[in-house]
Amino acid sequence: MATEDVRKDLRAAVAARQELGPEYEDAIIEGFLERLDAQRRATVPEPVQPPVHPGRERDPGGLALSIVSVSVAIPITAIAANTTGLVGVVVSWAGLVGINLARSLGRRR
Repeated sequence: MATEDVRKDLRAAVAARQELGPEYEDAIIEGFLERLDAQRRATVPEPVQPPVHPGRERDPGGLALSIVSVSVAIPITAIAANTTGLVGVVVSWAGLVGINLARSLGRRR
C-alpha cells in the first residue's frame, strides 16, 4: 500500500515527465526509484544477525584434537614414566593439557 509521500513523489515524477518530455524519462524514473528505495530502507529495519560462535559443526578440529590427545597420551605417559619417572609424566600431561586449553581458549575469541 502506497503512503501519501510515495503518491506525492509519483505525481511529481509524472508531472516532470510531462513537462520535460520523453528524453528525460529515464532520469525521472531513476530518481523516483532511488527516493522510493531510500524511504523503504529508512522504514524497514535491518535484521539483526546473531553472533557467530564456532560450534562443533563449523569447527570439527576441537574434537579431532581431543581424540589425538587421548591417543597420544598413553604412549607418552609410558615413555615418560619409564625414562624420567613422575616428573616426566607430570611434564607430559602438562603439555597435553596446555595444548588443549590453548585450543579451547583460542576458539572463544
